[in-house]
Amino acid sequence: MSSKVKKYIDECKGDPNNTELDLVDKGIPNLNIPGLLDLKHLTRLTLSHNKINEVPANITELPNLEHLNLFNNHIKELPSTLNSLMKLKILNLGMNKLNALPRGFGAFPALEVLDLTYNNLSEKSLPGNFFCLDTLRALYLGDNDFEVLPPEIGKLKNLQILCLRENDLVTLPKEVGDLPRLRELHIQGNRLTVLPPEIGNLDLVGSKQVFRGENNPWVTPIADQYQVGVSHVFDYIRSETYRFLYGRHIAADAPPPNKPADKSKKISRMG
Repeated sequence: MSSKVKKYIDECKGDPNNTELDLVDKGIPNLNIPGLLDLKHLTRLTLSHNKINEVPANITELPNLEHLNLFNNHIKELPSTLNSLMKLKILNLGMNKLNALPRGFGAFPALEVLDLTYNNLSEKSLPGNFFCLDTLRALYLGDNDFEVLPPEIGKLKNLQILCLRENDLVTLPKEVGDLPRLRELHIQGNRLTVLPPEIGNLDLVGSKQVFRGENNPWVTPIADQYQVGVSHVFDYIRSETYRFLYGRHIAADAPPPNKPADKSKKISRMG
């Protein structure tokens, strides 16, 4: 452990009112850091931009953690005990090397923001209870390998932000339209050709709402409407004309568009 890291931990240990520990870009290879788990009062731990390759099961010895940031490390798997952090509200695991999430991952009782951006996750990577995260307000799954999104997404009734950009999605489940509080939907850079008409149930047009759908091989009517503006896209998919077109498109069962460029050189897949 470097003298700087030891200094930060000692300072935090000596001040019970200091509930935040920032260890960004300190070259830390693992979390076997002497004294770290003695900081029972910690509510925020930032370990982004290090070289950490695993999260130890005893991370739960920090019972007051509300915000855990592990962005940009080398983490390949997570302990099944992670959901025992009862107060955790924000978990950032973006830009790591995750191929799967552990069994029981969806049992976090208070999680509001989950960032899994830029990993190697797909629909097969999610545990059965993943969509039991009913406190979730923001879910970031961008830059992964999802081809479909499970219909159970519709269970996340408190979700306000859903980011699915830069995956391999060939379809979007109609249950996305059952998310009454959704205000941001990012689906750009996928393989989507149509949208389920139920998406028209969402209010994603306005100064406080965000809909991003560019860089998809949309069928011509949607592509034409997108050129005019997002509000025109939503007006169109709410129309009977679109419902008829959508039904014909699904019945035709056309093969999905080809996958984009090879992802083997993603940072998350490099040694």
